[in-house]
Amino acid sequence: MNRVAAMLGMSAILCAGAARADVDAATRELAHDLFKQLIEINTTDSTGSVTAASEAMAQRLRAAGFPESDIHVVGPNERKKNLVVRLHGTGKRKPVLLIGHLDVVEARREDWTTNPFQFVEKDGYYYGRGTQDMKDGDAILLATLIRFKKEGYRPDRDIILALTADEESGSSNGVVWLFKNHRELVDAEFALDNDGPNVLMENGKTLYVEIDTSEKVYADFQLTVTSPGGHSSIPVLDNAIYHLTGGLDRLSRYEFPFELSSVTRGYYERQATLETSRRAADMRAILKMPPDPAAIARLASDPLDHAVTHTTCVATMLEAGHANNALPQTARAVVNCRILPGHSAEEVRKTLIGVLADPMITVRYVTEDGQVLDTAESKHGFTPAPLREDVRRSLEKVAASMWPGVPVIPMLAVGASDAVHVNAAGIPVYQVSGEAVDRDDLRAHGKDERIRVESFYRGVDFHYAFLKTLMAQH
Repeated sequence: MNRVAAMLGMSAILCAGAARADVDAATRELAHDLFKQLIEINTTDSTGSVTAASEAMAQRLRAAGFPESDIHVVGPNERKKNLVVRLHGTGKRKPVLLIGHLDVVEARREDWTTNPFQFVEKDGYYYGRGTQDMKDGDAILLATLIRFKKEGYRPDRDIILALTADEESGSSNGVVWLFKNHRELVDAEFALDNDGPNVLMENGKTLYVEIDTSEKVYADFQLTVTSPGGHSSIPVLDNAIYHLTGGLDRLSRYEFPFELSSVTRGYYERQATLETSRRAADMRAILKMPPDPAAIARLASDPLDHAVTHTTCVATMLEAGHANNALPQTARAVVNCRILPGHSAEEVRKTLIGVLADPMITVRYVTEDGQVLDTAESKHGFTPAPLREDVRRSLEKVAASMWPGVPVIPMLAVGASDAVHVNAAGIPVYQVSGEAVDRDDLRAHGKDERIRVESFYRGVDFHYAFLKTLMAQH
């Protein structure tokens, strides 16, 4: 079966009154080609170019009929230029902003089964760096806007798409730069973020459709131990590596306190009505005042439940020594934390100092642009944005047609995204994607990152229907 025929077999026909996600082979073909092109442009911070991806997608938009005046490729330097495009509506209402990032996490060929910067289809999956985070979403958003343009669709508000640099790493975050230097290009009433699949599956069953209204705060900390070093034939007790690894071992056994926000409390209240008896009972037990410690421990054995209810800190990089036959003079590690809203990076830095329990280990904060500071930011994570009724109604309507009987649940994103910067600019953000992923196949940032072929095309259908339905809400 050829690819177009396969795509035609994955139709999603929506209920009367909602926008129809008719099988559109041309749109799906376009989405595939955009996806492939983006995956095969290296946009890592170390050696890649976000500008190359922005320019390539700008050319696609020009070919689709977007005028030059509505396409902007702008940024602080030659490698980190962002793409902003506007589909004009009537202007009756303030625009909606769609955000996504073009940069991806580093990937080494020797770690992967396939080339991470080659778009590979096998066994019902698309493989490549960015297939889950988030060149899939970028391709879907671009294909949707191009389809709107070709249809001559004109909603009562402008639709702005911003695809940006350095969400993952680097010193040129595109969202921050755009709001600081060209707010007029991205100013909007509210924003939608398509950063990552949000339809969760388990053993082939769709569990729920997630809409993220809040997220954790990202923070990196540099741990350093220094020592005079010396000849390796005369071991000393203050070996820098041993001090550092001893502290990291203590950190690996530390658990930050259990917490529920209004968002996560609502999530577990809803989940308790859907889960099996054991998990449902544990969910109800953690909602009590005080929560049941045994139930907390059982739920925390699941990585996703643990991440939702705890701040997490984990070592991600190690560096030590300068010669095989010399004692190390310096040992360093990077600890990455995802902090629950309501807590600051400086609060967590002080907690780390206590957990590491070694005066030889210094703990410093690493800023987004790579500066290493003695203290961290004291501001807390942003509070959840009130869920807009038009967003909720539209998502529930489309989800009911594409995943009948599956609930839509507001959620705390356990990762971090550019939503924090958009919220800081005074624009509420809601994360919605319409792509499904198995809870045991979350490969973003990891080896052999992939997305189901069917999930990708369902995401294409979903986003077209969701935006059409949303634009019709008043």
